[in-house]
Amino acid sequence: MKKLHLSCIVSTIVIYSMLLNGCGTAYPPTATAQAVAQVLETRVQVPTPVSPTQTVEKPTVTLTDTLQPATEQPTASPTPDTRLLPDRWMEWPVVPVVSENAKKIYQKGLEMGTNPRAFSKVGDCQNVRDFFLGPLDDPRQYRLGKRYEYLKPTIDYYAGVWSRTSLAVKGGFNVASVLSPMMADPKACQPNETPLLCELRLNNPSIVIISMETWWAKRPADLYGSYLRQILDIVIQHGAVPILGTKADNLEGDNSINSMIAQIAYDYDIPLWNFWAAAHALPDGGLQPDGFHLTVGFNYYDDKLALRLGWPVRNLTALQAIDAVRLAVAG
Repeated sequence: MKKLHLSCIVSTIVIYSMLLNGCGTAYPPTATAQAVAQVLETRVQVPTPVSPTQTVEKPTVTLTDTLQPATEQPTASPTPDTRLLPDRWMEWPVVPVVSENAKKIYQKGLEMGTNPRAFSKVGDCQNVRDFFLGPLDDPRQYRLGKRYEYLKPTIDYYAGVWSRTSLAVKGGFNVASVLSPMMADPKACQPNETPLLCELRLNNPSIVIISMETWWAKRPADLYGSYLRQILDIVIQHGAVPILGTKADNLEGDNSINSMIAQIAYDYDIPLWNFWAAAHALPDGGLQPDGFHLTVGFNYYDDKLALRLGWPVRNLTALQAIDAVRLAVAG
């Protein structure tokens, strides 16, 4: 069976076997950093309102009956939905606008006992701690510069969490893997516990960032979406705010995975970290010649060369997304 890619895959369920390689070396940049700076300059952008003919009733994901929308009075007017529609996901901002629904999920989670100073990562090899966000726990491994010094309080707020090993992150994981007890770490997880449930139990996060690039070749995006919705249902039931991330690559050829991620973020009315938009502005889309692995550089955000490479921009924009969500849900 032909696979979507051969570089970052291990066995995810018994009937599928995939080959895993580590994240590789940088590919030389070939364009200027002006487009990148424009993408990263704005922390949060408000989406352009859609036309009246495109207005869609906004679904609300709830934990319990306490999160059901309040019954409208006979004279009340519905709040217009001004979000960009999912088919325009390429225009969505890199850093998410945080909805009232996300704030309700967060507050309900605190009532349930979630840890406001903990977040979790769910993903594949592009989420392992050595590359993704882990360096933020070591001041020697990153530089914010004046432009991004506003992010330092969030780095301090989650001190020790950035470099923590997530039980729901592993090279070769995909949206199906984290829902399978067979893929859980037997040393850390309970019998019949999935990697996702194990991570939620052990870390008790109030925010969960979900970024799943790996998928099977010729498997429809709808199947990816059905697993992703199950992940979200579990995370929201736990009381944590999910942050969905789009991916930089387009190995499927039609951007159907990113389109599905945006549709689900829209349906659940939860934050979307549009990493694709940031990577798309980079030389070669921030990707190495294999079209999957990100170009590598130091997390020096005051350096123009670093902001031309995939990994530094991935870490910076993920940090910006977490910062925006943290500040918004905390009021």
